Amino acid sequence: MSRTVSRRLAWSLVLILIGGSALAGQRYYGGRRRTPPRFPSGESTHRLFTFARGLYQSTHREQGGQGWFTDYPDADINFTIRLSELTHAPVGLVGDDDYPDHIVVQLTDPELFNYPFLFMSDVGTAYFNAEEAGRLSAYLRKGGFLWVDDFWGPYAWDQWATEIAKALPPGQYPIVDIPMSDSIHHGMFDVAEVPQVPSIQHFRRSGGRTTSERGRDSEVVHVRGIYNEQGRLMVVMTHNTDIADGWEREGEDYEFFYRYSVTSYAVGINFLLHAMSR
Repeated sequence: MSRTVSRRLAWSLVLILIGGSALAGQRYYGGRRRTPPRFPSGESTHRLFTFARGLYQSTHREQGGQGWFTDYPDADINFTIRLSELTHAPVGLVGDDDYPDHIVVQLTDPELFNYPFLFMSDVGTAYFNAEEAGRLSAYLRKGGFLWVDDFWGPYAWDQWATEIAKALPPGQYPIVDIPMSDSIHHGMFDVAEVPQVPSIQHFRRSGGRTTSERGRDSEVVHVRGIYNEQGRLMVVMTHNTDIADGWEREGEDYEFFYRYSVTSYAVGINFLLHAMSR
């Protein structure tokens, strides 16, 4: 992200954090908490943005990860709040307190097709059975968009590549690198580099000196995608970085916020607006 844009976005977020959010007067949601998944209620949300997180089975546990639950629900809530404040996007609200709407959806749930934007975290532990892979394939080919984040190193990559291949065979839908010159990085914000965002735990353990959670095995951030036959981006993958921790932990450490949260929101909003406008 250019220095001018970075400073402008940073000051916007700082003023919001000081003054309080437009949604329910909340500044941010933070801290470790166990929250049961909020599944779709069946009510129509087609005119509003609702953050949808994909639920999947895990084959094992990665260091620092919690499977589909990683960064949930605070990342989802905070992103929705900041999206409402930094853009004109209409977001879904629930309850008398105008709580930011966010849901967890199983890949086999028919409600999946009501949510054009789907997010998954820690996908280096994911496993899709045949039914899940088939439904995810249909969702993506019919216009859905999937963003996967926070998986580190070659083993996590290999597992994810194996699982997404069940839904989108690589012979027909190859995984390709998305260069920084691509329009997805230059939408509302001009992002010059997708940052390597460590978990806040790694940030604190290292004193902010290192960002690679798997050492030499995860030194380089990869932004990759899968396109359909018409050139529409169906899947974006941010590997060797934890963009969502920049949302989840925005209010817990000033240095972490300024170094990572600002650009994490720029990346996230660019990706979402790109997905929803195509």
